[in-house]
Amino acid sequence: MVYPIGKIIIPAIIRPWIKEISGLENVPKKGQFIVAANHASYMDHFIIMCTLVPYLDKKIHHLAKKEHFDNIFKKAWHTYAGAIPLDRQKGGKETLRWAIKALKEGKIIAIHPEGTRSMTGKLQRAKTGVARLALISKAPVIPVGLIGTFEILPKGNLIPKAKKATMNIGKPMRFNEYHGKRITKKILREATTKIMMEIARLSKQRYNFR
Repeated sequence: MVYPIGKIIIPAIIRPWIKEISGLENVPKKGQFIVAANHASYMDHFIIMCTLVPYLDKKIHHLAKKEHFDNIFKKAWHTYAGAIPLDRQKGGKETLRWAIKALKEGKIIAIHPEGTRSMTGKLQRAKTGVARLALISKAPVIPVGLIGTFEILPKGNLIPKAKKATMNIGKPMRFNEYHGKRITKKILREATTKIMMEIARLSKQRYNFR
């Protein structure tokens, strides 16, 4: 059994804010994969965690900006939760290497392709890190669309509102057509757009950045 806080306590706390979870059957019970979700709220991490950790009985390793590890209390929590520090100033190369190694070991990585929380709740142009990780590791991507988390806890707010969110989980995405090819900026952007288009569909939004 994985950490009890992630499997029992957090789900019990977060459940009142969850309206519906759909597509859980799309999540593989075995093997490594990458969870890719839109990001509009701190609530996103908790909803993903309290849904997938009990279902899989495994930790979900989120990529988190390294600033979350500067404070001793935040560092303790993020380390316990299995978060991976991401240095955005350096382009995240060290984090990418760690994530590839973790996937090869059968761990599960969760990433928000947009890189930071949306200020409006709408999808932003995604960075290509998720595509690079998927192409190098050859791990499938599980797209996730979160609806309503911005209304619960938008950026800048500390107290969640009494609203409910929906989590829609899509089918695994594989990128066999790119395997064996040199990873170029064009390929990375194409794969990223495919992932974000599916996230947009699942979150009932539009993604117009290519």
